[in-house]
Amino acid sequence: MTEPTPKRVTTLRELSQDTEPERDLWPQIEAQLAPARPSLAASNGGAARRAVPPSLRWLALAAGIGCVAVGVWIGRSALPGGVQPPIAAATRPAAGTVQTAWVTDPRYRRDHDALVQSLGAQLASLPPASREKVMKSLTAIRTAKQELEEALGKDPSNALLQELLVNTYQDEMRVLTDVHEAGDAGKGI
Repeated sequence: MTEPTPKRVTTLRELSQDTEPERDLWPQIEAQLAPARPSLAASNGGAARRAVPPSLRWLALAAGIGCVAVGVWIGRSALPGGVQPPIAAATRPAAGTVQTAWVTDPRYRRDHDALVQSLGAQLASLPPASREKVMKSLTAIRTAKQELEEALGKDPSNALLQELLVNTYQDEMRVLTDVHEAGDAGKGI
């Protein structure tokens, strides 16, 4: 005689719902867990709880407060330019706008100002096509810089805006340096 081939089960729903297990395993599992947690039944609401000394709780609280303080200190020093002094009344922008100086490094300011002052002479020595390209690039960079500074004035903790602003400052310095080098050499960009 041939044995009937068993039906292939493809989902759990096809299994029989009325099949009983040969034996109940839960009493053995519970017996193995009981010695590991003797205070489980005695504790309030069945939740196991270890006694933590109060001094350790205060130490943990102090460590948490210290971590927060260090995080705030690092975050404040990571902002471009750090905390800025208020803008003088004579240079204060119109109401409703926010303005902040994001670069306070004196070396950057000195190098940037020197390159900007020599820009006119350097541009004059470039071919007209290169001059036009440089002016378009600088205009786009300065517009982006202004928009990013305004956005950061409204949301100074936005890391993406901070990174974009730093990249924009670097782009401007690259263009100014390239113009300076190209003007000195008498070649185009």
